[in-house]
Amino acid sequence: MAHAPARILVVDDDPLNRMLLTMNLKQDGHDVSEAENGRRALESLAAAPADLVLMDIEMPEMDGYAVLERRRGDPVLRDIPWIVISAVDEMASIVRCIQLGAEDYLPKPFDPVLLKARVGACLEKKRLRDAEKQLLATVTSQADELRAWTGELETRVADGVRQVERLNLLKRFLAPQLAELILSGGEGQLESHRREITVLFCDLRGFTSFAETAEPEDVMTVLRDLHDAVGPLIFEHEGTLAYFTGDGMMVFFNDPIPCSDPAWQAVHLALEMREHSRLLTQEWGRRGHPLELGVGVASGYATCGRIGFEGRYEYTAIGTVTNLAARLCGAAAGGQVLVSERIYNAVADRVVADALGPMEFKGLARPVITFSVASAQDLAPSQG
Repeated sequence: MAHAPARILVVDDDPLNRMLLTMNLKQDGHDVSEAENGRRALESLAAAPADLVLMDIEMPEMDGYAVLERRRGDPVLRDIPWIVISAVDEMASIVRCIQLGAEDYLPKPFDPVLLKARVGACLEKKRLRDAEKQLLATVTSQADELRAWTGELETRVADGVRQVERLNLLKRFLAPQLAELILSGGEGQLESHRREITVLFCDLRGFTSFAETAEPEDVMTVLRDLHDAVGPLIFEHEGTLAYFTGDGMMVFFNDPIPCSDPAWQAVHLALEMREHSRLLTQEWGRRGHPLELGVGVASGYATCGRIGFEGRYEYTAIGTVTNLAARLCGAAAGGQVLVSERIYNAVADRVVADALGPMEFKGLARPVITFSVASAQDLAPSQG
């Protein structure tokens, strides 16, 4: 089996022995260097490591035993295989060299064929050891990288969990659209801007007189029942909950996240709110609380954005459209959904509605043509 050329150091105090060994090794293509004793050998290895060392035992200054002793304490030297070639053929010397770490022991005069075989075997063992060390280093490096990636992944997962927890916490106090904008770094969209929106106001008819005479616990129970029933519907219809108004709330659509059909989303929400509140109205009636939900919906341009002060902000819409929606809500009877002409025109093909004609509202200079929406012809929002 042919072996790749290797760097071999020949250590012997006899020049003739060194020459013979060098000639044989060079015939096999090896790169050979020489040292006349153990001290010179160590100096040579320190300057240029070898793949294999062939060494005599009896040498001046530092003999082979001393070199092997030094080798045992040096990690670099331990990786180099050593073959002892000596005229000392006593079993005790052979055993001692093997115990000190020599790979093999050949007698002098050496047999060239046996020498070639032993050198080849030692170089093959070294090649396999080097490959094993390289594989171990690669596996260790990959394991370190995997641990690093695992640590980074765990950090990212933990950050993601914290982000979700923060988002869930914010969603308890803000509209989901606002919470997601804030956490995604989109706070710039919360600055003041003008946009066409649809506004929905709703509150309970008879709540003022009820609150004056009822126990505070009963009032809070009614409000909790109302909010639990209609609150989740707001987010299902992509509405932004601006604020609670005691027994009611203001919701607007198409801001801060645009939606494709804000007028229909608002009317659809109003009708579902009415249906959900009817069961509550029956329950409240059995308790002696004559309460019913009224809703008003209008559309128009408004100034939208964040208002408040450091530590306490709200996101809201300000403009005539919000006043109009509030006035329509105030004019609505229990169970009634009043909408402006602009809203009706946007959803006329999807609802059944009664025209109420022009209505005058406080704070608005002109009468407002108003419609009362009775039901939806198709509960699914139109596509496109």
